[in-house]
Amino acid sequence: MSDFPASVSRFPAWKIWADVVSLLSATPRPLIMGILNVTPDSFSDGGRFDAQDLAIAQGERLVAEGADILDIGGESTRPTATPVAAEEEMARILPVISALAQRVNVPISVDTMKASVARAALDAGASIINDVWGFQRDLNMAKLAAEAQCPVVIMHNRREIVPDLDIIADVLAFLRRSLDLAQAAGVAKDKLIIDPGFGFGKTPQQNLDLIRHMDRLRVLGCPILLGVSRKSTIGHVTGRTIPDERLAGSLAAALIGAQNGADILRVHDVAAHKDAVAMLNALKNHT
Repeated sequence: MSDFPASVSRFPAWKIWADVVSLLSATPRPLIMGILNVTPDSFSDGGRFDAQDLAIAQGERLVAEGADILDIGGESTRPTATPVAAEEEMARILPVISALAQRVNVPISVDTMKASVARAALDAGASIINDVWGFQRDLNMAKLAAEAQCPVVIMHNRREIVPDLDIIADVLAFLRRSLDLAQAAGVAKDKLIIDPGFGFGKTPQQNLDLIRHMDRLRVLGCPILLGVSRKSTIGHVTGRTIPDERLAGSLAAALIGAQNGADILRVHDVAAHKDAVAMLNALKNHT
């Protein structure tokens, strides 16, 4: 018998996945996933929303601006970040997830690499797991996803940068391993979203190549999530050293990513991206 918490049934994962599938099929793509970092040290907004009341208010604000999904994380994944114990990560995010699950009408994703944290977040009201190591760090994550029958974002990651690496081939190989782990654990293919991991273990040139050639990931047969918002490669190209000043570059990268196959954009600035996507779709759909 599964030990997955029965309380999740109040907000069934299968219903949320049906909602996401419906959004992907009926709503002009890409969907917008709003980022909510309940951390003191995230690269862009660390410390701004680490108080529960501020985090809850920001989550509501992102939904009001048009976020289709909220992605809530309690541990920074920037390269120099200090690892956080599962107990601390849960203390940061669970009250926020629990409150927002009662206040917003969009799916909540938990951004974590720990199965124990993901399990607690699902019990608190989250319905999507966003695993930045694509089932390849905590091997219990795929088992949990199968038990919960919830959608999962599986992201490509690397422990070190290799400048001469064929990054598209590496992403494909990594994600195929993740898909094999998912299949072995019993995770349904239609519950998986892939993320090429822009900014994770890659040079600026490799990050740009990911966007240019993202359509090659379609061979994997999964929706694609792209997270470029405010990242250092945008600063490298534009000369903007302060993350908050990278909105224009973020919008440009996100729109090219959308043209090249991104189904979901993970962003800090929801309203601006929502407007940009609306304009992109209006221009594409002109007859």
